[in-house]
Amino acid sequence: MFIRSHLRPGGRRLAGARLATALTLATVTLAAVAARAEEVVLRVGDQKGGNRSLLEIAGYAKDLPYRIAWSELPAAAPILEALNAGALDVGYTGDLSFLTVVAAGAPIKAIGGTKSDPRTQAILVRADSPIRSAADLKGKRLAGTRGGWGQFLISATLEKAGIAPSEATFAPLNPVDAKVALMAGSVDAWAVWEPYVAFATLKDGARPIADGAGLTPTITFIVASDSAIATTRAALQDLLSRLNRARLWSLDHLDAYARNTAALTKMPEDVLRAAYTAQRTSPIALDEGVVKEVQDASDRATRYGILSKTLDVGRAVDRSFTEAASN
Repeated sequence: MFIRSHLRPGGRRLAGARLATALTLATVTLAAVAARAEEVVLRVGDQKGGNRSLLEIAGYAKDLPYRIAWSELPAAAPILEALNAGALDVGYTGDLSFLTVVAAGAPIKAIGGTKSDPRTQAILVRADSPIRSAADLKGKRLAGTRGGWGQFLISATLEKAGIAPSEATFAPLNPVDAKVALMAGSVDAWAVWEPYVAFATLKDGARPIADGAGLTPTITFIVASDSAIATTRAALQDLLSRLNRARLWSLDHLDAYARNTAALTKMPEDVLRAAYTAQRTSPIALDEGVVKEVQDASDRATRYGILSKTLDVGRAVDRSFTEAASN
């Protein structure tokens, strides 16, 4: 005895088709879940008007083969802190700030970077100041960031001019407070970088009396955690390539780049255009020349008491990303 099916042949075909469709949908769903589970996510530290906006305006933020979880932070220091703590995978920072955290044992490496004209790090004075050159800084009160390029540029400039550190007074101030102090006359000079240089010269009539030429590398490093390098190398390589191409795009579109950043940061567009024009920030290869230049600056910083110990810069740089890009 058997039970006769109540489905007609056409109904059986329809039921079979529905079952096949259901199985196909289930397979697709499982595949999608598996793909999401394997999705690479880069946790990227940024600042307002930084790399995210550059990638977007240059058109290189599309069709990523991974996902970026952006974190906007107010300065390079918290980006480095988050990298050190394992809360970020990649970010960017100036060379001296990078060396400072490397000296403290942070598990990070520089994987790429950009270089700007060193003359865009400068020591500024008021328009009515009697100071005309670095030689006139003897006995003066000089403002700059402690442990950063402000202090470094002041120390290097005094050394070059043959002025002992004890023959000038260092006033450790952040850029906002230093500018107020300079304009009020409570300091005689201020060591700073772009876009503060362009703002002070265009809007406040300040003038440079010394700069970083021959003294500062003026490099901004793309920095990744050792863990991210070990687990997401392909994504990091792709991101670095996009950032380099976006930076080259910016050199040919300075007006559009300045206009976009001005809208995001509320900085005057003419100030940003002047800063970008002066900097000519370009991608660099992490080669022997770059390592030597940063090593020389690192040794100076140790001598000036900015770094706690002598560093081997080559061990803080992962040159394999540059080598992979050249193949």
